[in-house]
Amino acid sequence: MSRPTTRSERRTGRCQCGDIAYAVAGDPHDPHLCSCEHCTRISGSPAVAWVGFRVEDLTWTGPAGEPTWFATWPTLRRGFCPRCGTHLVSVADGSEMIMVTIFSLTESTGLDPVGHSFRDAAVPWMAVTLAPDPLGQ
Repeated sequence: MSRPTTRSERRTGRCQCGDIAYAVAGDPHDPHLCSCEHCTRISGSPAVAWVGFRVEDLTWTGPAGEPTWFATWPTLRRGFCPRCGTHLVSVADGSEMIMVTIFSLTESTGLDPVGHSFRDAAVPWMAVTLAPDPLGQ
């Protein structure tokens, strides 16, 4: 279930080298961590921090255009920069939402994770303190 926050503005993001850049508008949805085997392997870290935006609200703005896409599941593609390797986005086939890595955003204020997908798969030494649920549930 998506949990919209109250911030509705244009945000920008990019890869490490700047070849792949994007802008998103609209309300961010469901900021969360994920520790599934795909996120941990592709990132080399114990979790990836994601936030969702409507697919039609994301525009690729960098000199290289769109990222290179890699399927990590039959219906899930992840976009990364072919030059520097930065993992930027994930989108499921037919989804209205595209997930953006929170730390690829230029400004990530107010996007504290409120959930942790695949928490049981997280490394045992990882302790996570989640933000308060914005809906109070």
